[in-house]
Amino acid sequence: MRTCCIYAVHMSVSAPAKRPPAADRVYAHVKQGVLERTYEGGTLLTEGELAEAVGVSRTPVREALLRLEAEGLIKLYPKKGALVLPVSAQEIADVVETRLLVEEHAARKAVPAPPGLIARLEELLARQKEEAAAGDFAAASVTDRCFHAEIVRSGGNEILSRLYDQLRDRQLRMGQAVMHSHPDRIAKTLAEHEEILGALRSGDADAAADVVHRHVGWFSHLARGEVR
Repeated sequence: MRTCCIYAVHMSVSAPAKRPPAADRVYAHVKQGVLERTYEGGTLLTEGELAEAVGVSRTPVREALLRLEAEGLIKLYPKKGALVLPVSAQEIADVVETRLLVEEHAARKAVPAPPGLIARLEELLARQKEEAAAGDFAAASVTDRCFHAEIVRSGGNEILSRLYDQLRDRQLRMGQAVMHSHPDRIAKTLAEHEEILGALRSGDADAAADVVHRHVGWFSHLARGEVR
């Protein structure tokens, strides 16, 4: 699974890559499966199945599942397994509220937008269009999140950036759920990204914040079952 705006770390040719601990491998396997919807909400995962899938014993599986439960992605049931928790209406509402607070502020602060930010947003939008056209919703969700994160980071407030980064997994999961259940939404998402980019290019802080409010606020209608 790709991470937003992080590039590969250069490794020494003479030093072979050290294999991650077993628990970390299980953690990454399950988390990727949940975020990319390989493991849908409501799926019951067993220790034995995961141990076999990753090629480890059950002990590191238990350790990994405890970490994932602490992150709110699964619920453990003794002697039964781990239930993948579906995205709830309350989770969507909480994420939307936090995103609006951070992103509207960031959109205003991004004006006047430096050329580097505009170029990066243009690159991400072009990539997302290609991914959407190819039907790669997993990749499009990651790129969508990168687009917004670039605007937040452009303000230079490290505390806000870290707060926003904490929403990463929830945003990716919500984004993919929406794209799969409402495939027509991707076209509107791309159009609104174009509007955000246009407002930043023209230096219109109010317009940029207004589009962000409309763009992000749409998810609150989804949470209340008022999709439009």
